[in-house]
Amino acid sequence: MNKLIVEDKYEFFHYDIGKARIYFSTAKGNLDFNINKPCGEENIKNIKRWFSFKEVSYLKQIHSDLIYNYDGEIHQGDALITDIKDIAIGIFTADCVPILIYDIKLDVIAAIHSGWKGAFNQITSKTIDKMRQEYGSNPRNLKVFIGPHNRECCYEIGEELKNQFSELPIYNDKPIFNGNNLSIEKCIMYQLVDRNVPKENIMVINICTYCNKDCQLFSYRKDGDKSGRMFSFIYMDK
Repeated sequence: MNKLIVEDKYEFFHYDIGKARIYFSTAKGNLDFNINKPCGEENIKNIKRWFSFKEVSYLKQIHSDLIYNYDGEIHQGDALITDIKDIAIGIFTADCVPILIYDIKLDVIAAIHSGWKGAFNQITSKTIDKMRQEYGSNPRNLKVFIGPHNRECCYEIGEELKNQFSELPIYNDKPIFNGNNLSIEKCIMYQLVDRNVPKENIMVINICTYCNKDCQLFSYRKDGDKSGRMFSFIYMDK
């Protein structure tokens, strides 16, 4: 992982692999991608200018397990897939988990938004299934990048929801909890491994949006409605 500074004030975590370029924005310089605000719309436009690709696509996120192939429209859902080069696909977060995937053999990319609902409904597993069924992706060729989020150290849930997670076969008897604190990251890891993605293909930015002191990140749990949104995106060079 590298850090990229844009216009001397905005910071991104950055990976390059094959034709894919992977970016996770931070809140440095108050870089806010909340598309319900004018600044969010403007910063989406800035992304195209800063990184010089043709288009940037995103969803109206609803904490679902709805997955779309990129078609130029803005759908309601929480995962996007495409094999089109020079098109960025991304998701917004302020505590939930951003997951970016690259098929190194077939040049297919995916962007997933997963909070606890996404983890419960296994949107990551379902996205891989769609990549395999509709694009021919082999899970063993997938590189997965998990960005900053509200980690196990700070993500407490209620007893009822904890029991519901524990009853799911994929998580049954798995160490996804520390007391009442849920590790969404571990949930995602179990989904990936269950779909035969090699552990060595999974890269994690081990930074908690809620408690980290090393960089500026937005956290809805910490700041409520005042919180901005970060944008995590992936695209392929031509």
